[in-house]
Amino acid sequence: MKNIVILISGGGSNMAAIVKAAHAQNWNKQFNAQVAAVISNKADAAGLVFAKEQGIPNFCIDHTLYPTRESFEAELIKLVDTYTPELLVLAGFMRILTPAFVSHYAGRLVNIHPSLLPAFQGLHTHQRAIDAGCRFAGATVHRVSEALDDGEILAQAVVPILANDTADTLAKRVLSQEHIIYPKVIANLLAGKAG
Repeated sequence: MKNIVILISGGGSNMAAIVKAAHAQNWNKQFNAQVAAVISNKADAAGLVFAKEQGIPNFCIDHTLYPTRESFEAELIKLVDTYTPELLVLAGFMRILTPAFVSHYAGRLVNIHPSLLPAFQGLHTHQRAIDAGCRFAGATVHRVSEALDDGEILAQAVVPILANDTADTLAKRVLSQEHIIYPKVIANLLAGKAG
């Protein structure tokens, strides 16, 4: 069985989209794959409730309880590795990962970012796109590399920026596209396709 482990920090809407796609497309039969666990770094992450309701093992490793990023990641690796994941999926996991962590999961670590990378790496992407006068924004699924919001681009979705857009209205439209492209990329990776 190909295990997928998903890391979240909040509501987990991308995680939920992946879980729903896995059920709807029967990834278990199609790819011999399953979402094996959901892990958050925040105990109050709403996504953990969804995972529990779906019968998916779910855990919290609170990063604030560890003195260093490395000690937190060591505990995270210990838990993730119990599932021997085919893919480790970052779905709104709001922690910058160390090179050692990225290296440990090289080739198996993917992320979604709410911009058309390489533009607008980091935070506040929607407001930055509006402020820059961009006509389009979007989302990018990419392999994780040691550099922030970098790595091989696997898929992108383009969303027009409307004249009356705010960061919030644009974010909602971009998020709806994230929910489409992220499960597709994961299915392609499970099928042995590039993205």
